[in-house]
Amino acid sequence: YRPADADDLAAFLACRPVDVPITLVGVGSNLLVRDGGVPGVTIRLGRGFVGSAIEGTRMRAGSAALDANVALAACEASIAGLEFLSGVPGTIGGALRMNAGAFGREMKDVTVSAAALDEKGARHDIDNAALGFGYRHCLVPEGWVFVSVLLQGEPGERARIAQRLAEIRTQREASQPNRVATGGSTFKNPPGAKAWELIEHAGCRGLKRGPAMVSEKHCNFLINTGGATAADIEGLGEDVRGRVKEATGVRLEWEIRRIGVPDVKGA
Repeated sequence: YRPADADDLAAFLACRPVDVPITLVGVGSNLLVRDGGVPGVTIRLGRGFVGSAIEGTRMRAGSAALDANVALAACEASIAGLEFLSGVPGTIGGALRMNAGAFGREMKDVTVSAAALDEKGARHDIDNAALGFGYRHCLVPEGWVFVSVLLQGEPGERARIAQRLAEIRTQREASQPNRVATGGSTFKNPPGAKAWELIEHAGCRGLKRGPAMVSEKHCNFLINTGGATAADIEGLGEDVRGRVKEATGVRLEWEIRRIGVPDVKGA
């Protein structure tokens, strides 16, 4: 379902039968859709949720706006402090949901408030404290749909902001796999450790399961080398988790969101 705008979405949610599950997806970054599909209704926010507006050193953005586009718009308006978003794949809504962060900043550092619709379509305006940001999560109920956010920046010089954007792009290209099929960062960093270092220590760099492979460039990325199923990717991830647990005693937690049901052969 692709709602035209927030009012359209609110009406849909208000009329939705309670026994029909809903699943929200953005542009697919940090998302693994299991091979059996997703039950119920999948909601994809589109053009009605991508707008942005400058309010002094603040920016109001729709939840379907690409993080990178928000960073570029801030640069054009000489608003500093939002450059890190250019290094976060996906949309603003997803960034809110997981308190996305990169290059020393997280959404909790720049979010003034967010607007969300609950399961019945009622609107809630939620301030930073009530969002309950933590490491790669927030406390807003899973069934609520973010529709917009108000971000706080600071005055800056456009040239310096553009330079920082270029630096982030260069760092990403140097350290992460590019132009390959990957779901992004796979596992959360455990307290006091880095997931990629634990995976490296466990000897998982380059590990394969069929066409699914742990990246040689950054081993917290899983790659589909061609024809891998979701089961291949998820199975490889569980292989990695098992080896890291055995080698280090740490049980890695998935950062990639996994949705849907496994494929049932013959169903």
